[in-house]
Amino acid sequence: EVQLVESGGGLVEPGGSLRLSCVVSGLTFDDYSVGWFRQAPGKKREGISLISSTDGSAYVGSVKGRFTISSDNAKKTVYLQMNNLRPEDTAVYYCAADRILRLWVAAASHWGQGTQVTVSS
Repeated sequence: EVQLVESGGGLVEPGGSLRLSCVVSGLTFDDYSVGWFRQAPGKKREGISLISSTDGSAYVGSVKGRFTISSDNAKKTVYLQMNNLRPEDTAVYYCAADRILRLWVAAASHWGQGTQVTVSS
């Protein structure tokens, strides 16, 4: 059974930082792309970053320079370091995995349950 378990969300003030983690099990980690998507209330789910062993990493423009994705293959864990957070970053953040992921298509074979990130003073 494939499982993706996110953690690390919470409440942070504007300008603050959070690090999200996604632990992946049940699949061959090196064969999959893993990405982070988010969904704010009333909005569509959007891709923000992804990473794979073959293509490296990619970011959507709104988070480039503020967010950093990384992976620890030995731990089968993908991280999203989020710095300089803004109120518009408030959303539920989801981890996803598939053999091919695209930032502009919120579709994947496997999803985590999501973790809430709230940026507010």
